[in-house]
Amino acid sequence: MDRMTAATSSPTPAPAKRVLLAAPRGYCAGVDRAVIAVEKALEQYGAPVYVRHEIVHNKYVVKTLEKKGAIFVDETVEVPEGNIVIFSAHGVAPTVHEEARRGKLATIDATCPLVTKVHKEAVRFAKEDYDILLIGHEGHEEVIGTSGEAPDHIQLVDGPGDVENVEVRDPDKVVWLSQTTLSVDETMETVGALKERFPNLLSPPSDDICYATQNRQTAVKQMGAEADLVIVVGSKNSSNSVRLVEVALGAGARDAHLVDYAEEIDEAWLEGVTTVGVTSGASVPEILVEGVLEWLAARGFGDVEVIRAAEESITFSLPKELRRDLRTEAAELAAGPADGDASQG
Repeated sequence: MDRMTAATSSPTPAPAKRVLLAAPRGYCAGVDRAVIAVEKALEQYGAPVYVRHEIVHNKYVVKTLEKKGAIFVDETVEVPEGNIVIFSAHGVAPTVHEEARRGKLATIDATCPLVTKVHKEAVRFAKEDYDILLIGHEGHEEVIGTSGEAPDHIQLVDGPGDVENVEVRDPDKVVWLSQTTLSVDETMETVGALKERFPNLLSPPSDDICYATQNRQTAVKQMGAEADLVIVVGSKNSSNSVRLVEVALGAGARDAHLVDYAEEIDEAWLEGVTTVGVTSGASVPEILVEGVLEWLAARGFGDVEVIRAAEESITFSLPKELRRDLRTEAAELAAGPADGDASQG
């Protein structure tokens, strides 16, 4: 009997290990445009090219561009007179443009067009004398830039808990705008709380939270309920990357972590884990995600299933300053050498 029991029983097979890979993930159109703008500027004008603040919030991208000759500065006044300065994808206040003019700097504005849209909304509503409630995070570069468009009309609302501190001149003339990289759910929770206080609160003409932020959050929600662990590739100062960790946990993931590189993953996170979700913030190049997938595959997580939430086809043209100079160069090359040059020799 004992022999029969021993013969018929067998070890329980280990659960299959798998990776759920979010799509879309990584670079959005605004980030792609900003990074290419720095690369093209270096090709067009030569090094160094100065960039005010990080062009996008990603360590790897910044280090890569530094190696190519980009110099990142905290303030415009740090750029030597007569040089080129590129403004980051997060946007800047009008006072920064004025600083550049005073410093006799050539500027390339790589502000994401979706951030520019929010800036224009702020200017318009300020002209119409609205109180503007800007939902966003204190100190974020995008918030500083947007607030600078209408400092006398804008007040920051940093999440639902900040709503009770809001004071307006006329409750019938109030509008909300938002930072583009926030959690959709938390933003709408804040808007709901604001509408309870100000029933006639006006909404922006279109959603301020960018399409890429929303799509990446939707993909994480879809895989969060199935994942024991979610790894978000992104830097700690990247708002949209930090939000993805929060969204993953809110969607049911047992654990979630933010890492810049695969080497930062702690093997202890894999204890008892059979399903790992992987995604990346909107400022993260795909090479960093590939590194995480290779790290996981080496530990038995080689089965990868793509979770697709949306298709993205949006692209943005390069900043107008770069387009102008690239067109001029192309025209000169097409025209060939001038007559005087041709006769020489």
